[in-house]
Amino acid sequence: MKKFRKVLDGLTTSSPGGTMGSPSCGSAAGTPTAAPTPKEIDVQETLVSENFQLCKTVRHGFPYQPTALAFDPVQKILAIGSRSGGVRILGRPGVDCYCQHESGAAVLQLQFLVNEGALVTACADDTLHLWNLRQRRPAVLHSLKFNRERITFCHLPFQSKWLYVGTERGNTHIVNIESFILSGYVIMWNKAIELSTKTHPGPVVHLSDSPKDEGKLLIGFESGTIVQWDLRVKKADFRIYYDEAIHSVGWHHEGKQFMCSHSDGSLTMWNLRNTTKPFQVTFPHGKIQKDGRKESCKPILKVEYKTCRNSEPFIIFSGGLSYDKAGRRPTLTIMHGKAITVLEMDYPIVEFMALCETPYNNEVQEPYAVVVLLEKDLIVVDLTQSNFPVFENPYPMDIHESPVTCTAYFAECPPDIIPILYSIGAKHKKTGYSQKEWPIAGGTWTLGSHTYPEIIITGHADGSIKFWDASAITLQMLYKLKTSKAFEKPKQGEGRAAELVEEDPFAVQMVSWCPQSRIFCVVGISAHIILYRFSKYDANTQIVSLEVRLQCESEDVISPSENENNPCFTESGSHSPQPHQQHPPSPGSRTPEGIKDSIPCLKVKDRMVRVPPGYQAELVIQLLWVDGEPPQQITSLDVNSAYGLLAFGNCNGLAVVDYMQKTILLCVSTLDLYGAADPYQRLTRSPRRNRQSTSGLTELSDNQQSIDMERSKSPTSDHVNGHCTSPTSQPCSAGKPRVPMGPEGPRLTRRGPGRPPFRKAQSAACMEISLPVSHTEVGYASRRAMLQQLHGVTMYSHDEHHTSAPYCWSERESRENSFSRSRSSSVSSIDRDTKEAITTLQFGESYGRKTDAVPTPCLWVGTSLGVVLLIPMSIPTDQEDRMEEPVTIGPSGAVLMLKGSVLRFSFLDCMGALLQSPYEVWRDPNAPEDPDRPRKRKLVHFSPSSSQDTCGDGHLAVVCSERQAKVFLMPSQSCLFVHNITESSFVLRADVVSVSNSVCLACFCANGHVMTLSLPSLRPLMDINYLPLTDMRIARTFCFTNGGQALYLSSPTEIQRITYSQEMCDNLQEMLGELFTPIETPEAQNRGFLKGFFGGNANTFDREELFGEAAAGKASRSLAQHIPGQGGMEGMKVAASGVVGDLARARIALDERGQRLGELEERTALMMTSAETFSKHAHELMLKCKDKKWYQF
Repeated sequence: MKKFRKVLDGLTTSSPGGTMGSPSCGSAAGTPTAAPTPKEIDVQETLVSENFQLCKTVRHGFPYQPTALAFDPVQKILAIGSRSGGVRILGRPGVDCYCQHESGAAVLQLQFLVNEGALVTACADDTLHLWNLRQRRPAVLHSLKFNRERITFCHLPFQSKWLYVGTERGNTHIVNIESFILSGYVIMWNKAIELSTKTHPGPVVHLSDSPKDEGKLLIGFESGTIVQWDLRVKKADFRIYYDEAIHSVGWHHEGKQFMCSHSDGSLTMWNLRNTTKPFQVTFPHGKIQKDGRKESCKPILKVEYKTCRNSEPFIIFSGGLSYDKAGRRPTLTIMHGKAITVLEMDYPIVEFMALCETPYNNEVQEPYAVVVLLEKDLIVVDLTQSNFPVFENPYPMDIHESPVTCTAYFAECPPDIIPILYSIGAKHKKTGYSQKEWPIAGGTWTLGSHTYPEIIITGHADGSIKFWDASAITLQMLYKLKTSKAFEKPKQGEGRAAELVEEDPFAVQMVSWCPQSRIFCVVGISAHIILYRFSKYDANTQIVSLEVRLQCESEDVISPSENENNPCFTESGSHSPQPHQQHPPSPGSRTPEGIKDSIPCLKVKDRMVRVPPGYQAELVIQLLWVDGEPPQQITSLDVNSAYGLLAFGNCNGLAVVDYMQKTILLCVSTLDLYGAADPYQRLTRSPRRNRQSTSGLTELSDNQQSIDMERSKSPTSDHVNGHCTSPTSQPCSAGKPRVPMGPEGPRLTRRGPGRPPFRKAQSAACMEISLPVSHTEVGYASRRAMLQQLHGVTMYSHDEHHTSAPYCWSERESRENSFSRSRSSSVSSIDRDTKEAITTLQFGESYGRKTDAVPTPCLWVGTSLGVVLLIPMSIPTDQEDRMEEPVTIGPSGAVLMLKGSVLRFSFLDCMGALLQSPYEVWRDPNAPEDPDRPRKRKLVHFSPSSSQDTCGDGHLAVVCSERQAKVFLMPSQSCLFVHNITESSFVLRADVVSVSNSVCLACFCANGHVMTLSLPSLRPLMDINYLPLTDMRIARTFCFTNGGQALYLSSPTEIQRITYSQEMCDNLQEMLGELFTPIETPEAQNRGFLKGFFGGNANTFDREELFGEAAAGKASRSLAQHIPGQGGMEGMKVAASGVVGDLARARIALDERGQRLGELEERTALMMTSAETFSKHAHELMLKCKDKKWYQF
């Protein structure tokens, strides 16, 4: 089969009928090459479909849009519910579990079954769910869907199996937690309030049982009505009607008084002896004004009233501030005796909860901490210290401290890199935290056997970079780097800088990191690149700045209006690192006064600066403004420490920088890279042709005859398709490409004063005309449109054309539309192309020409038109020569073709093993000199010829585009294998990764599919529709790594890690933490004889007797519907396996058996009582009649 496929590949290579969009597997001139012999590609592939399975592993970060909070005081685990239906359960570091409701409905409330290993969730779709936490991946055991009423509040008493559920109608229902069946016992709102009351009391906002007597239920209605309901006699003990709406209620542990928080910012204290009026009303933050009236205050949304043995009780509440102070932060107030402490929060408070020593509500509570759930943070306050410090959060809750703009994932890192980064990052940690241990310490977690060093890098909108230790499916921050420190701060009111202040000029677009050499490169949104070297020593240094000018010229042509004639681009062939060198404008170019020219977007610090240990900036490269046009965004980057070179490209062209000599080696437009080997014979246009009607402009040459006619022509000048192909300052031709504009319409005027330079998305290409396009288009038709939104780049391919869209981080969520699942693949005329962007770059040892006998340093260049260019280089090998002699680059190498934009290069030897790029072993640049041992560069090369014992010289090149993947044999450039990955969508991310001691090509498509292909045969191994919808955030952050792992930003605050390796899926249970650990429930304190005698009969309350089916009957079937979950008996065989499943089944069976035994015991007791009574009466009758004669009866 392989040989047959190779023959077909050879036929398609030499076929003359291919369209211009079809791949050419031959040389630059299109000459077909013979198919290789089987000996050349005899690779034993070991990967099969059984090696792959896709599943989620762990989610890191802060739960996005949190809504609810719960804490198990015995197990010491915390649960957080979110608006999207997610539940995060946290314990000690390493115990971090994510669950998702299938409905996606927001979580309204959470209730732990304390020390039972279960959790009840109430969702916005009026459904209750019971989660089993006794397994590493929690599952739903039961669900109960309310059909006619909306759930507003739930309460589960400690050690009770009956859940109280309050509704919007004001009714209170009771649910059996074990069977998840509704009891027939209902507290109707009209029974709870007095019959004389004419108004509805509103929804139930509070339910709690009295600490003094579990048979008394306190019901709080929104309108201000409070009712204590006696569950035994089914009537109200008392009713309170208060003027202000109630938000929450908190009991004193003795059960004699309680506190309410109200909508007017007041707290009221009520005594059960006299409920006619509160015995205390306080406005904690309301001051008395001059006219004697109280200030109006915001509502107190929640209050907790917690008692202490040796001090005054704690009163903790959120809200209640006066309205007159605008702009104040959200606050949490702690009242302890006469001391009032107001803690200001960075974000609005969603929920808070005091953590107490005892789970019993009728004992002294002894609060020791307060968990505060904010909209974007989780804080725990230490109550045991008078200054109320916060605990240091061990979870990575600050991923979103600044919005994440890019990610990188590195598995199997050098083992020494994580300790070094941690030791340097630890020096900059904040201080002032509580000295006590983190109180949420439940669960168990051990370091699994299948662990290796992993690092995740996140780039952020404020220019910061964070290095995270991601080993063993945990996440811990190692080191933070601020790229903005390389630049002067923009000052307001200073012309160009004034436009940058409100934006994110330092936002990170992409990063490139070599863990072995520790060279780190950052690409920023202001068209800048920063190169960092790692040092364990601080140093005084001056950052070298290189500035690259992409020159734009135009000539006077007939145009509809003066301001529509934007200049075309060209690239200057020679550049100087001098920051202020001016390039004189050529004749015919317009340079009106006030237009920015030859200035970068940011100003690099030009003085000596003291830099701390860690990553230290060595070189900054910036693209310059040209004739009022901002520089285009950088779309690709690669750096190689062994060569000492850095290459980057955008939609204008390619630049190569020698960062050792601090010089620009190459700066050339994409067309100049081709020379005479341009596979697309771009034609000139006459200016008048562009003045045609729009109907004529939309007619694209799709038919084969017109394509062949255009292919037969050859350009006779340097003016090709509106581009200047010469590096010198030649004027562009007047021809303008036919470019349909996007939904936003053409933006052909020069940038106005309100637009920041790096947000400018319109390219500098010549565009005079626009086409009417529907303004109702939704989604992205291709990767082009996605990249425009990601980078603000205008670039086009031979498939489709789109207008760029400005991208602002502050509006990032509103712009995250889904991709279109289809895009036209029939358009193959490149008449529509204006710019060919450099989409990917890769340094490596390869064969730049077919005639090369030995591998040499090469730069592989991939473009948005599916073209692959090889650029051979000559690099001095001696260390002294390397710093003095220039590196020579000859862009005259091979040209290969694929469908769609090129995404990734990778190299294999002829045995199928992955070839790494050469690198320089790290050495500290600031280490003290040793005169006896001069420092020399130590280079590590992975030459393709080093492992070629049986196959001869050469290597395999894997090239993946957004449509297809190809494997080429070098140096013959023969196409061995080709696979069309997708026709209806396009690939967003592709990487060659190692899995199960072999390598494969992993792809992520815009339609949500994750695929793997074998190498080198490109045989499909896995294709799973993982994400039903892909948005901009996922497209921007999805990345693969070795070991069968990948990650993406599942929300603006969370990183989702997944695996596509069957081996890791099998070992995942071992790596996850246990949420439930067997712990003895604390015993209740001995209340003493007098307290027990006078404290009521709380211990004799039997809920089963009241709420069971025998006493209360069955609830209406139409009221609620029971839905068995996958974790219940019905789905036990599927959801659970092995010992866990057996234990779960045994537990449920024991519960049922225990229930039956309990019922049998009750019946036996009744029969015994009846028999004793009968015996007693019989004995009395016998004594009475004992001495009577027969005639006395």
